[in-house]
Amino acid sequence: MCYKQSNFLFVQRLLHSFFKMSSLRNAVQRRAHKERAQPKERKRFGLLEKHKDYVVRAKAFHKKEDYLQKLKEKAAFRNPDEFYFKMINSKTVDGVHKRGEPNNYTEEQLLLMKSQDIGYILQKLQSEKKKIERLTATLHSLDSQPSSKHVYYAEDREDAKRILSETKSNGGLPAFDDLPESIKRKTASSYKELEARKNRVQELEKVYNEMALKQELQKKGKKRKLREDEIVCPTSRPVYKWRTERKR
Repeated sequence: MCYKQSNFLFVQRLLHSFFKMSSLRNAVQRRAHKERAQPKERKRFGLLEKHKDYVVRAKAFHKKEDYLQKLKEKAAFRNPDEFYFKMINSKTVDGVHKRGEPNNYTEEQLLLMKSQDIGYILQKLQSEKKKIERLTATLHSLDSQPSSKHVYYAEDREDAKRILSETKSNGGLPAFDDLPESIKRKTASSYKELEARKNRVQELEKVYNEMALKQELQKKGKKRKLREDEIVCPTSRPVYKWRTERKR
């Protein structure tokens, strides 16, 4: 028992002295480690590349390599029928990509282009108004006036004959609640289409008025923007007044 206890004390003292020596060794100031410098015969090549510099250079190289690989894959699987305007607006000169010069249009050409756009908007506006007239005539809802007549839609000739036979037998057309669900859905969808087309007409009118105002502002002549107290009918849109000029 005494022998084991003496061995334990010896080991304990040995460990204590070891940790004490290690702590003293860390406390002693030692010479700082310096990386290997460039040899004299290679001084003309600049600083010696360290490992951390190599890691940065390798990452940049592999990043460029992956990017080039992706570009090669895009070029290999590209659509031969694909077209976009940069194909004709830009070009490559001596390996350098150059953008095309912006188109320099005169004022007359710009006004002509604007008038063509306004013509397209006006054409769409008139087309929508005609469609609204046809829908309102079909649904008997012109000017939101109630009508004593009803329009019933038939799926085919047999359905039309059935409606006519019921009309003759009952002395009048069947009530709207007695119609098939398909006809009710078509009528409801027609009313929804009518409402959507009316909203579209309002948007087109707004766009047309804005484009017409911009076109007028591009024309020659002195003009100024009216103040709020000068406007007779208050509106959220700006109002301009042109100076009267004598035409020769």
